[in-house]
Amino acid sequence: MTEVGGGRRVVVTGMGVVTPIGHTVSEFWASCRRSQSGVGALGGFPLDDLKILIAAQVKDFDHKARLRHYKRDKIILHADRYSWFAAAAAHEAMQQAAIGAFADAYRAACIIGSGAGGLVTVEAAYRDLFIHNKRATHPLTLLRIIGSSAAAHVGIEYGVRGPTFATCSACSTAAHAIGIGRDYIRHGLVDVAIVGASESVINYGTMKAWQAMHVLSPEGCFPFAKKRNGTVLAEGAGVLVLESEAHAKARGAKVLAELCGFVMTSDSRDMVNPDIDGPSEAMRLALEDAKLPPTAIDYLNAHGTATTINDRNETNAIKRVFGKHAYAMSVSSTKSMHGHPLGAGGGIEAVACLKAMEESWVPPTIGLDEPDPECDLDYVPNVGRDRKVGYAMSNSFAFGGLNAVLVFGPPPA
Repeated sequence: MTEVGGGRRVVVTGMGVVTPIGHTVSEFWASCRRSQSGVGALGGFPLDDLKILIAAQVKDFDHKARLRHYKRDKIILHADRYSWFAAAAAHEAMQQAAIGAFADAYRAACIIGSGAGGLVTVEAAYRDLFIHNKRATHPLTLLRIIGSSAAAHVGIEYGVRGPTFATCSACSTAAHAIGIGRDYIRHGLVDVAIVGASESVINYGTMKAWQAMHVLSPEGCFPFAKKRNGTVLAEGAGVLVLESEAHAKARGAKVLAELCGFVMTSDSRDMVNPDIDGPSEAMRLALEDAKLPPTAIDYLNAHGTATTINDRNETNAIKRVFGKHAYAMSVSSTKSMHGHPLGAGGGIEAVACLKAMEESWVPPTIGLDEPDPECDLDYVPNVGRDRKVGYAMSNSFAFGGLNAVLVFGPPPA
């Protein structure tokens, strides 16, 4: 930890999203301010015998219009939906960062992960082969399903010649990608990184698989509420542009925030039952990495999946780390609005943290009419509120006990 703290400072200069409540950052944030839910009736494929008939899907996404600016990577128009989302979010982030070309393409990285890759393509291919009895799949099937395709597409478009790959760690995928990019810059391996994750897995097979685990709600996503009965699957992407402070200043970039803390831990306990020790230590070490006391955090974007065990454990972990200050912070789960986009969650929620800092307004946890008595923190119920946010923390806690915590602070003076 001490050696990492001695590295270069890393800042955020661009951000982009595709979500069920907005296809751009401005649309997404406007929906958060309206306490808008993106959960609705499931559609777009045969529902057959499904019992869970709701999801948070990205609707009316015109990939040809959103990717019309892609000049070098024409094959992106024939890619999987998850790559479309990543490419659109990356374009928005790069436009905000105002990077036209890299001074040294070998000192740029592109780390865009996915927990599942092109599952929509996989199902379509299997339907073609085993139901429609076709003799072959689409010729680009292999490229579409690979979990690193999104990173490769974005890297090709922007001419990235440094580290380009995907992370895959279930619901911590985006946070791991962001943190690894931060560490590459901090240690001097690269100067700039396009980082985040994308996910598009809502299809018949995925819904059946999640139904079998009995963790999906048939009614909605209600984190920390007494009535919560499971999460709601979602899709989308969240991407940031990170740079060393010196690199950003040298080109006159507008700095949005500093990524001052990042830590990964593992529960090393169970594939599905969350622990308290792993998340607690991740938050504690992230504060240590950022050189901040617990009292510095004003807003915490919780993992908050609306499953009974997860919400209680996360609440208890927050109390363990922050003590009395746990009750003074604003804590919310934006999954209550945009659903659970699996690997993309940490990227979208990082953007929520950055916007909360930028506008001094914390987003709500909607559907929180009556809290679980064991979840007794300030979860900003139903309606967001004005609050000065100097430092924000984002939690991502995944299946397998894979934890990642990000801490954002104001731009360096």
